[in-house]
Amino acid sequence: MSAKLMQGNEAVAEGALAAGVRFFGGYPITPSTEIAEGMAKLLPKVGGTFIQMEDEIASMGVVLGASLAGKKVLTASSGPGISLKQELIGYAAAAEIPVVIVNVQRVGPSTGQPTAPSQGDVMQARWGTHGDHSIIALSPWSVRESFELTIKAINYAEKFRTPVILLMDEIVGHLRENVELPAENEIEIYPRRTPKKSRAEGYEPYTPDEDLVPNVANFGEGYHVHVTGLIHDETGFPSGSPKITAEFIKRMHEKISRAADEIIEVETDFMDDAEIAVVSFGGTARTAYEAVRNSRAKGLKVGFVRLVTIWPFADKIIAELAKKVKGLIVAELNYGQIVGEVQRAANGNCAVKLCAKYDMTIFEPEEIESAIDELISEVGGK
Repeated sequence: MSAKLMQGNEAVAEGALAAGVRFFGGYPITPSTEIAEGMAKLLPKVGGTFIQMEDEIASMGVVLGASLAGKKVLTASSGPGISLKQELIGYAAAAEIPVVIVNVQRVGPSTGQPTAPSQGDVMQARWGTHGDHSIIALSPWSVRESFELTIKAINYAEKFRTPVILLMDEIVGHLRENVELPAENEIEIYPRRTPKKSRAEGYEPYTPDEDLVPNVANFGEGYHVHVTGLIHDETGFPSGSPKITAEFIKRMHEKISRAADEIIEVETDFMDDAEIAVVSFGGTARTAYEAVRNSRAKGLKVGFVRLVTIWPFADKIIAELAKKVKGLIVAELNYGQIVGEVQRAANGNCAVKLCAKYDMTIFEPEEIESAIDELISEVGGK
């Protein structure tokens, strides 16, 4: 396929279609609006449906309904809209409804700075909805990867029957790059799970398969399916049993945690001789990579670590890295969120330094280089 100049948000729309998404429900909000615009143009061409709802709550509800009816679905928003979606994100987790929610992050809280870049929704992605629940969140750093991770997010939503958050940021969402997208036959697609038993054979919609994920039938295909946000047994009907409650919550976590090696993706570079490393993600990782290259050009032994998967967190990988280096710098476009996870995983085996920025502007390489120099002076090394 020939190369094409494309925006990150446009790549999300293209990736969604390539992954089999045929329904989008959303509401325009900066800086994610181009995703909705792209889906409005593209979906009718493949027999899909685009609908603009009256608000973000309705947008979330309509995509869950379409998913239960058998469609692969997508919705997109930014921080304030994601806040409104939280109750139904929790519902999707409890009812095990496949859905991908794109968050193109901007400065908050509240309305904040609508057009300014931020990475301040990291903890919202993990804990925005209440209760004990698992979540998958992915963060691209390029236009091509926005396409690829959209497909991966949709595959994970279908495979694990769970909400998945594509944690974009304004930097990548509005970035334009010349990209060559893969051909259709090069894209791996995970299909919608289907029942393994008929009604006559004793089908129960929430009976978990070997991977702890149920094969819930789509609405309208001849099966009785009861869907609720209440804790439920394998029939799908609510249960007040402490035993069933404990089993349910444990299974919600374990269906994702046991697949951690498959889900968690971290990219590293210059780590063979690194004495310290810069940990980053999303658009900020682009600047961090340049800062690391500049520092190495000055003879400093600095490595680069990029979190592609934000949740589940890469505890084991960070723990191993912390044993090999003297210090880790966490560069993030917020007041400090991922740094706490890195500190926890490092478990005191190395120094952890925050390099934060939250003034509406993106990092310059020199700012991260300065943090590198400061950490080297603190822990020693080259």
